[in-house]
Amino acid sequence: MMIAVLAVTAGCESTSTWLKEWTAADEEATILGAPSASTYLNEMYQLAGGDPATQAEIFADAQSAAKRTPGTSTNLRYALVLATPGHAETNDIEAQSLLRSLLSQTELMTPAEIALATIHLREVEERLVLGADARRLRTENTRATTTEEAAVARRIANVEAENQRLRQSLADAESKLEALSDIERSLREQSSSGDPQ
Repeated sequence: MMIAVLAVTAGCESTSTWLKEWTAADEEATILGAPSASTYLNEMYQLAGGDPATQAEIFADAQSAAKRTPGTSTNLRYALVLATPGHAETNDIEAQSLLRSLLSQTELMTPAEIALATIHLREVEERLVLGADARRLRTENTRATTTEEAAVARRIANVEAENQRLRQSLADAESKLEALSDIERSLREQSSSGDPQ
């Protein structure tokens, strides 16, 4: 009796597991001809780690397919290629636009495609925000540097003007001293020559 209960329980677990796998496979296959998630992921992996020639080939193929036969799968593939960083054709703004458009028509996508589009849209949006912050910080840094350079230039100009004024004062003082020396010499010469003036 106990053996029969264990066999039925084991059978139920096997049946339950089989049903879960079958349901998951069925959900994935609800759209005929849709690539699997692993197809997209494999291409993104090749794109991220490939040489420039491989990257260019993947980009050209994805772009061409999206233009030739526009559809959910080809547009998602192209959007994911654009969203993948590390190659010359990465374009976060265009990827964001395509991914938003795709996610507005999720009834034409498999659950895996929806997940990939959602994840990469969030990633692209985050990169765009970080890029905007970086540009803002660079601008502020440039502005601060420019302001500091202008202040330093003003200080240098003030110091140079003060130096010029001091040089002029020194030249005037030397000129007056020279004039006094001339007068004193003239007076000495007159007194030594016995001039009664």
